[in-house]
Amino acid sequence: MSLTLRTISREQHLAYLQSLPAASHMQVPAWADVKAEWRSESLGWFDERTGEMVGAGLVLYRQLPKIKRYLAYLPEGPVINWFAPNLDDWIQPMLAHLKQQGAFSVKMGPPVIIRRWNAETIKKGIQDPDVKRLRDMEADFIEPRAFEVADKLRRMGWQQGEDGGAGFGDVQPRYVFQVPLANRSLEEVHKNFNQLWRRNIKKAEKAGVEVVQGGYQDLPEWQRLYEITAVRDHFRPRPLSYFQRMWTALNTEDPNRMRLYFARHNGVNLSAATMLIVGGHVWYSYGASDNIGREVRPSNAMQWRMLCDAYALGATVYDLRGISDSLDETDHLFGLIQFKVGTGGQAAEYLGEWDFPLNKLLHKALDMYMSRR
Repeated sequence: MSLTLRTISREQHLAYLQSLPAASHMQVPAWADVKAEWRSESLGWFDERTGEMVGAGLVLYRQLPKIKRYLAYLPEGPVINWFAPNLDDWIQPMLAHLKQQGAFSVKMGPPVIIRRWNAETIKKGIQDPDVKRLRDMEADFIEPRAFEVADKLRRMGWQQGEDGGAGFGDVQPRYVFQVPLANRSLEEVHKNFNQLWRRNIKKAEKAGVEVVQGGYQDLPEWQRLYEITAVRDHFRPRPLSYFQRMWTALNTEDPNRMRLYFARHNGVNLSAATMLIVGGHVWYSYGASDNIGREVRPSNAMQWRMLCDAYALGATVYDLRGISDSLDETDHLFGLIQFKVGTGGQAAEYLGEWDFPLNKLLHKALDMYMSRR
């Protein structure tokens, strides 16, 4: 297939993504409005013979201070045929275009899964003293074509950090936890939860925990819980204005793109979470909880309700987002995977994020700056 690349309108971009079973929420046109501090552009790949659009990408440009040179970033994208034998023909026109736009470096995250581990395999790994990381265990699923994609990218000159993006080394998580929903009944999904999760969901129900959906006006309450979580878990919280912008941008594009959930007990909100929906892929994106009321298990009740709602929407996968690859119980990130494994889903490893230096000097300067942050 001979391809041409050109900029496209938001409408063309959105219409193309709507024609697909799913795409990353970071590749929808509205994501550019969420990242307001970045300039953005929508790109389309076209089959020269038929004129049909066959790929799309959202590019975010971040300008260097004082000079008109940019880092071009395609988070979890572009949305192209990554397994095409002529991958070079897809990528090279994009690099040429981005260089022309003043980019000195390009970062992208191919949405290609390379390995999967089932919950049962992970549980065995946690019990094995010789297993410290996911990759220490044989995967339950391996995508051979993903290795070919990685080889092609390296041959083209794309680079990946020394740790290969393990854990949280990339901007977006390389390892995620997903619960497959396609071709399964809700009863089967629930039965696959571990005993603790099932018991906690029941406990929350018995205690009268109520899970409700919120709206834009409830975002300050979300922020209250989120900031409590930030203090407890030692991270810098995003401001309320970020979530207000996210809500407005995403739900203007599609009124069902972003949802807000609260788990409350005796009228007090104990946990909250945001949910994002693009086609058949549903993400639990941000979570928050109070320091009180944990004994009535609000988080388990809320996750179960969100998963049930995703199922009712016809989702094929419920994505609990990032995990670390560490199975070491002493690792501070171990609790993340331990909590998510209880849902009986799968850990998935993406190909990770890749960089292409268009100007080696500026790219190296950026690398040094990032390593010192």
